[in-house]
Amino acid sequence: MTRTLDRARCQATAHPLALDAILAFAVLTCMLASSSIDPHGGRGENAGTGGTRGTGGPVGTGGTGEHAVTWAAHTPHPLALVLMLIGATALIFRRRAPRRVLALTGTVALIESVVGDPRAPVAMSAVIALYTVAATTDRATTVRLGLLTMTVLTGASMLAGPLPWYAQENLAIFAWAGIGATAGDAVRSRRAFVQAIRDRADRAERTREEEAGRRVAEERLRIARDLHDVVAHHIALVNVQAGVAAHVMDKRPDQAKEALAHVRAASRSALNELRATVGLLRQSGDPEAPTEPAPGLARLDELVGTFRNAGLPVEVARADQDTDLPAAVDLAAYRVVQEALTNVRKHAGPEARAEVSVVRVGPDVEVTVLDDGTGADADPGSGGGHGLLGMRERVTALRGTLTTGPRHGGGFRVQATLPITPRRTPGEQPL
Repeated sequence: MTRTLDRARCQATAHPLALDAILAFAVLTCMLASSSIDPHGGRGENAGTGGTRGTGGPVGTGGTGEHAVTWAAHTPHPLALVLMLIGATALIFRRRAPRRVLALTGTVALIESVVGDPRAPVAMSAVIALYTVAATTDRATTVRLGLLTMTVLTGASMLAGPLPWYAQENLAIFAWAGIGATAGDAVRSRRAFVQAIRDRADRAERTREEEAGRRVAEERLRIARDLHDVVAHHIALVNVQAGVAAHVMDKRPDQAKEALAHVRAASRSALNELRATVGLLRQSGDPEAPTEPAPGLARLDELVGTFRNAGLPVEVARADQDTDLPAAVDLAAYRVVQEALTNVRKHAGPEARAEVSVVRVGPDVEVTVLDDGTGADADPGSGGGHGLLGMRERVTALRGTLTTGPRHGGGFRVQATLPITPRRTPGEQPL
């Protein structure tokens, strides 16, 4: 049954003109049937007073009259037939031109109420046209046209119609016109409500898709930064140690073996970090990804040791009072130091020295990397790489600040200020 109704509803929606034609035929049928039947009452006279109607009507018994309703056929006036036909035909186009159809049906109803047969319900077509206007326009238009239609038709029937002004037919026109306008406005309000719900659902779906896309882009960027940091750091160390091994291979084989051992350790570390980073891209059906925790400042000494083994003197000063940093902040601080020292090793020259400091300053932790490099490419930002950009993106994502630039007298300075507790932008509501 439900499928049949849904199929019928779809067909009606696909062919609105045919549906309106069926409606117009039904309205015409109702108007013809109503105008062809004449209800009237027969009242008997008192039988004891001579009985003027004798057998012509119901005869009273016991000295009282009785009242009954009888029905008789009635032939509509030709003018009424023409007006009913015009009004019903106009309803076929009620969706295309609702106001014009209302004007036409209202005109024929006005003519019928003034000069025609009061039993011909031509106003039925005007009521349906008024309903259509109310269902397809705004409320202000509905009120304006509804009051105009009700006032004109009812006033014309009362003042110029063949029936007395107080006849129930006149009041019925007013009532039915008001019902048509009210029903149309209710349908329009419901349609608007349903459409608003659909629009809200569509906006919510688009917002979810946009949010998912944004999160995917952020995760992709984060993985790209991690890959850059891991590859740049370890490959730089491997390059340095391989160069040392090649240089001393013939004269000092022991030192060459030590350099090759560092190369092996750096490559193993690079592979482990790459495996952990790429493991984030695995699908649910892939082999289990590594569960090694992300690096942090707890591994700072190990990180600095790899650079010292590569020939870069590094001094470390910490005054963070063993602060327990959030995982994201801890990783960002580690990556800033890693990338900054990698830049020193690549750009500052063979005689450069570096200093690393980690200091707790109120609600923030400051990570500073200084060098005294005097190489031709002492500014890491001049090489067109992505190291400084990646550091800035990391720090900015945590609502922190990053300052970089040359030092007075030579060298380069990188300082990142990371909030230990999340910051809220102005106007942002707390969770």
